[in-house]
Formats: sequence, structure tokens, C-alpha cells
Amino acid sequence: MTPQERIAIVLSGGVPDRVPIHDTYWETTVQRWWREGLPYGVSPHDYFQTEIVCITGDYTLQLPERLVEENDRARTYWDSNGALRRDLRTPDGWTPQWLDFTIKSKEDWFKHRHRTAFSDSRIPESVLKTYRHAREQGKFTVYAGHACFHPTWAKIGMENELMWLAEDPDFISDLFAAHAQLMIDLYQGMRRAGLEFDAAWLYDDLGWRRAPLISPRMYRELVFPHHKRLCDFFAEQGLKTMLHSDGNVAPLIPHFLDAGFVALHPLEVKAGLDVQALKKQYGSRLVLFGNIDVRKMADPDPEVIEEEIRTKVSAAREGGGYIYHSDHSIPKDVSLSGYRRVIELVHRYGRYE
Repeated sequence: MTPQERIAIVLSGGVPDRVPIHDTYWETTVQRWWREGLPYGVSPHDYFQTEIVCITGDYTLQLPERLVEENDRARTYWDSNGALRRDLRTPDGWTPQWLDFTIKSKEDWFKHRHRTAFSDSRIPESVLKTYRHAREQGKFTVYAGHACFHPTWAKIGMENELMWLAEDPDFISDLFAAHAQLMIDLYQGMRRAGLEFDAAWLYDDLGWRRAPLISPRMYRELVFPHHKRLCDFFAEQGLKTMLHSDGNVAPLIPHFLDAGFVALHPLEVKAGLDVQALKKQYGSRLVLFGNIDVRKMADPDPEVIEEEIRTKVSAAREGGGYIYHSDHSIPKDVSLSGYRRVIELVHRYGRYE
């Protein structure tokens, strides 16, 4: 069974030969693994044969980037969304800070709103190469990108977005609508270029460690219409839509289902989500994607991660409806040998009889 077939079966409510496998990795993790024996230059996706390939385009405002200052500790620049950013260099990579924004008012937004229009420049040349390679390997190929909530704070700032959601919801709704339309236009542009997709995967970080960033009522009134519009559009194209959101979004899950999402990722353990409890609550209504605790992957006792995978994968895979993924992404404190054991365990406990 190919990855394309395997994941299509899971998203359609069926039972494949085994649990599908996908993951994401910190850049510093990959560098560590190259030192530990991963062939230099080889991606963990190729080495461990992960099964999903994401195809995305440029959905920024395409403003010219401008470097302000760069030194050994930080890089300060205006990005393509018109945000002034300072990216701090840390042992784990880059940590971004947002300092200022081009869009600070309605007037600023309507001055730049035309920059959400589609053009062929939004499809990078590398996309076709990535797409062809994925198809040759039989990978499950998804159209991927941010939905509306997350890319809006990238343009105006999180604090401004949260305040304007309460004080001027029509303004925020127009920002959401413009981005959602761009995601549709970008998909159609890729289809005209000859790309075909197996599903859509939208990202919208709506949670923090303890709870959603906004109330279920606010989600339903202001974010849900745009999520539903996107899910409905992809359904018309014959595609199911998965959702990525960091944090504890448990109170929003019923609304995600109403919007049309069929899968939720990555189910952060650190935010209090548990795949076994979610399986009991939602059963076959929601494909569960992730929830394997990365902290346990780094534990020196090999029994710790085996217990994590044995209990969670065995429960979540019952009747189908589960895709393996870490509960966020693999940090650099996970060794190559430790992660190799993770994948071996997922194969062992994720196989259907």
C-alpha cells in the first residue's frame, strides 16, 4: 500500500495496513543527526520515509524585504508582510520577535489590500520539482498553507488582532476574507499549472498552553465562517481538509467539525491534549494526528517512549482514524538512535492484523 493510498483510506474513515507516519524536525535536530550518522544532506523525511508532502506558495503581501541590521546575535528586517522583525540567534535556531507593522489601521489595510491578489509569482519554481518528486515516491501530496487567523497576526500583530476582534470585528473579518480568497486563488493557480492534490492541510494556531486564544463564541462568529468557506471549497474539489493548531483547542473541536475539518494536528501533550481521551469522545468523527510526547522521546529510559507509543497508538488506531506525528516537532535533544526507535515502535504497534 502506498502512502497516498494509506492516508486516503484513513481520512475516508477506513482501516489501512498500518498507521501512517509523518513528522516535522527542527533544523538543529537535523544537524545533530547528520553528526550522529544520518547521511549528510539527506532529509529525515527521506530517511524515515514519512508519507506526506506539503505544497505551498507565497501568500504574503509581497512587500519588499528590507534589512535594517544584522550581527552575530540578531537579524532585524522588514518582512514581506510589512512587519518589522528581529530574529534572535539562539542555540536552538532563530527566535522571532515582532517590533512594528506597516498595517496599523483600516486605512493602512485598504491601501495594501490589493496585495492579496493572485499572480504567478506566488508559485515558486521549486514547487513543481517538489511535486514531481512526491508523485514519483507515491507520497500523499497536500495543498498546504495558513487559513486566516494566524496569517492576520503576522500582518498586524497578535495584540492588535485580539483587540480588533473585540472592537472592530468587521475590519478583522475583511482581513480574514481577503486571505481566505488568496488561498483559494493560489490553489486554483497551482491546478492550472498541472498540480493535483490528495487533500488540503490548513494551519491556524488558535490555542495556547491552557485554552484557546479566543472564546468558542468568538471563534464561531468571526473565524468559523472563513474556515467553513475554505473547507467547503476544497470539498467541492473532492478534497478533505486537515487542520493544524498548536495549543489546547479542545473547546473548539466541535466547531472545527462543523466547519468541515476531518483531522486535527498535532494534539500537544504539553497543552493538556490526550489522544486516548479524544478517541473516546470523538471516535470516528475526527482523525487524530499526533500526540506522541517529544519529551519522552528524549528520556534515557527506553521503556518510557515504548509505553507512550504502545498505549497511545494502540488506542488511537482502533477502527482507523489515526496518523502518527510527534506532539509538535522533533527538538534537538532527541538523538538519531532514539528517534529510530520511535519509528520502529510506531511500525510495531501501528500495524493492523
